[in-house]
Amino acid sequence: MEENTVTTKPVTTEPATSEPVATEPMASREAAEPPTAESVSTPEATATSVGNSAAISVRNAETSARDSATSIKAAGGHRHSGSLATSRAKRRYWVTMAILGVLAVAIAFGLLAWDNPLPITDEGFWLIAEMRAQNLIVIAMVALCQAFATVSFQTVTNNRIITPSIMGFESLYVAIQTGTMYFFGVTALVDLKGLTPFALQLLLMVGLSLMLYGWLLSGKYANIEIMLLIGVVIGGGLGSVATFMQRTLTPSEFDVLSARLFGSIANADSSYLPLAIPLCLIACTLLYLSSSRLNVLALGKGMTGNLGLRHKIETMKVLFLVSILMAVSVSMIGPMIFLGFLVAMLAYQFADTYDHRYVLPMSGLIAFVVLGGAYFVMKNLFYAEGVVSIIIEVVGGGAFLFVILRKGRL
Repeated sequence: MEENTVTTKPVTTEPATSEPVATEPMASREAAEPPTAESVSTPEATATSVGNSAAISVRNAETSARDSATSIKAAGGHRHSGSLATSRAKRRYWVTMAILGVLAVAIAFGLLAWDNPLPITDEGFWLIAEMRAQNLIVIAMVALCQAFATVSFQTVTNNRIITPSIMGFESLYVAIQTGTMYFFGVTALVDLKGLTPFALQLLLMVGLSLMLYGWLLSGKYANIEIMLLIGVVIGGGLGSVATFMQRTLTPSEFDVLSARLFGSIANADSSYLPLAIPLCLIACTLLYLSSSRLNVLALGKGMTGNLGLRHKIETMKVLFLVSILMAVSVSMIGPMIFLGFLVAMLAYQFADTYDHRYVLPMSGLIAFVVLGGAYFVMKNLFYAEGVVSIIIEVVGGGAFLFVILRKGRL
């Protein structure tokens, strides 16, 4: 008999484990949600958005155009090509020229008519005015010479803080006067007037400058900076020689010499005018007619060659005319170192342009107003016409130091 055996397996109970609940991300749930009416981009909404963007762009363009028109109007009207780009700049220039012209006429009339004991209807009035006209002509000539020479020299050297005096014209004048006193005495110095001594001084000054220019600007390695440096050295050497000779003079001789070494209108002689006037007018006219070339030279040596001008030749032409003007000015009244610098600085500030067609005439008027006004005030109000050059040198030297301290910026 077979026995039925039942095999039983032990029952094992597993501990209940908590399964983690799977959570769907927010992005998937949001993606699974049906879109709403606000989130659906319809063609009408797209068209509305594009229309709004176009309207905003139009408004921005209108605002920009209105701002540009306002800025142009504030600058003085519509801009155009030329040296004086706006109507405001033109108006300012011609108003300044008109004011300077009125001042020049008033100063000229004052120099001729002030303190004249006779009425204007009397013939004696015009005789006195004719005698005073010599000083007026000398002032006008010196003003033109200093103004045109300084502006042109600064353009050629591309430096706004130096003047033609750096080439030693004043030092040569002082050496000539001192040498005459040292070797020939007081009588020879007093007699050193007239057309012949004046012409000899002109030839000596212009000849020295031509030798300097021809030597230093005609070689392969011509350099205008070296020329200026040698001019400073020559001027310093002449000044040292003149100072040595002055030390050996007697007090009376030195007193007579000192009166000739300061720039003064009284040093001018009427016999100088037949030679000085043509030289001054010819040189100033040639410089003014070369205004366009001066504008190109102001751009620098490289740009001058690119624009078709020979920089070396044009520079020598301008320096030759500058030497004539400076020789005439210094031989007429004596040295005035800072007059040209003061005039050129004011001309550039008032003209507000670098075009020599406008700067040169304004510089001439400013020079006449400054020199003539100082002479009129010191002669008729303070009775000290001999210190005119001292006042101008003090004011010009102060302006020079101001520009140097401002690092060339006004």
